[in-house]
Amino acid sequence: MTEFQEKLRQQHEESMHRELQALLATADKAEAEISRKDFDGFKKLFHRFLQVKGPAVDWAKINRPPEDSIQPYDRIKAKGLPDDIAACLNKLAVVKLNGGLGTSMGCKGPKSLISVRNENTFLDLTVQQIEHLNKAFKADVPLVLMNSFNTDEDTKKILQKYKHHKVKIHTFNQSRYPRINKESLLPIATNIGMGGDNAEAWYPPGHGDVYASFHNSGLLDKLIAEGKEYIFVSNIDNLGATVDLFILNHLMSQPADKRCEFIMEVTDKTRADVKGGTLIQYENHLRLLEIAQVPKAHVDEFKSVTKFKIFNTNNLWISLPAMKRLQQKNSMDLEIIVNPKTLDGGLNVIQLETAVGAAIKSFDNALGVNVPRSRFLPVKTSSDLLLVMSNLYSLDAGSLTMSRMREFPTTPHVKLGSSFTKVQQFLARFESIPDMLELDHLTVSGDVTFGKNVSLKGTVIIIANHGDRIDIPAGAMLENKIVSGNLRILDH
Repeated sequence: MTEFQEKLRQQHEESMHRELQALLATADKAEAEISRKDFDGFKKLFHRFLQVKGPAVDWAKINRPPEDSIQPYDRIKAKGLPDDIAACLNKLAVVKLNGGLGTSMGCKGPKSLISVRNENTFLDLTVQQIEHLNKAFKADVPLVLMNSFNTDEDTKKILQKYKHHKVKIHTFNQSRYPRINKESLLPIATNIGMGGDNAEAWYPPGHGDVYASFHNSGLLDKLIAEGKEYIFVSNIDNLGATVDLFILNHLMSQPADKRCEFIMEVTDKTRADVKGGTLIQYENHLRLLEIAQVPKAHVDEFKSVTKFKIFNTNNLWISLPAMKRLQQKNSMDLEIIVNPKTLDGGLNVIQLETAVGAAIKSFDNALGVNVPRSRFLPVKTSSDLLLVMSNLYSLDAGSLTMSRMREFPTTPHVKLGSSFTKVQQFLARFESIPDMLELDHLTVSGDVTFGKNVSLKGTVIIIANHGDRIDIPAGAMLENKIVSGNLRILDH
């Protein structure tokens, strides 16, 4: 049987190789060069995908990480800061993962261009944060954006507006991989183009691609030549992911032979984070365990808040020389995430992806740092958007911080129904964002609008059944209330 499977595997690889060559033949010279590099990476991934059967982890070998491998943030903060912060900052570059579209929030174009606060987009806030650092410490921290073929063009147009800001901005593109037909295991693309029938034929292969595409773009070498030693990598939609000077100092103050090459910021799990990846000890290495790698029988155990107490925020600090070394040796073995999709026409395809944090096991002296929850503030839905637009946060030099007026450090739990999913709909339903300083929980469902200066406290549940509509009047104060039925307010 194994001989048969081996032959089948070879056959699949040969067929894939032929198809990719045929696609390359449809490209012009410049395009073929870029696509060839992309396809080399894709073939390695496909090869490993065919070899690995079953879950990527043996559940019995999973152990809790050793005590000293996940440090509490307070211990790192206790070291204080050096006199010359600029010297540390000058060895840092900030990388933002900017490959995603705003489609899940009903927006066209890159997600980073959605306005999140006082007309500022994710990108505006990022540029403001880094510019503030550079000015305050007379430093030179560049911003690097990893775009995808979906976001590159729109992002580059927008970058013109930051020309006079004190931030150098570089961009590079993550790879473009072919989606595979689930049955035939062959690409669905008919040529290298991205228009017409081919629009759905390609995908960006997850943020684990940052290592290869950063290296291929030449930017890795450029930054090393400029004296940069570390990058701080995070998702552009995580508004809590600002440059932390204490973590940076911790990295810079290590003795040369014990240099920590990789820090993953983790934070305590709540019930809302049960799907987040976690750190485990596996075969003597720290390793990231994602829900996609967990055998079905153990998914509930993985989601438990007691066994796996922390999750990965995807805020990572990575050594550039180490990254170069591992890329050159081709020794980063990132677990494959198989992402099944059904296209509009009903065709079942698979995308082979990798996660940036999965590389933690390949770096020396890797460390987890358990950071405050405030460093994890992602905006994935309109419910998240409501929180960051509200008076729960104050904005200072591009950074959001929890308002001092709020008595509890935790954010309220907000669930907005499907009428609020798209940003345009969401904005149309609020004349102004309610006062939420004393809110614990908000659930809104159905056709609901909010007038000006509404204030919400405690637990508030507002439910308009099908066909009903509820207009919360201007100036209303709802504290521990359930509102249901019909409430129409019309101009006289």
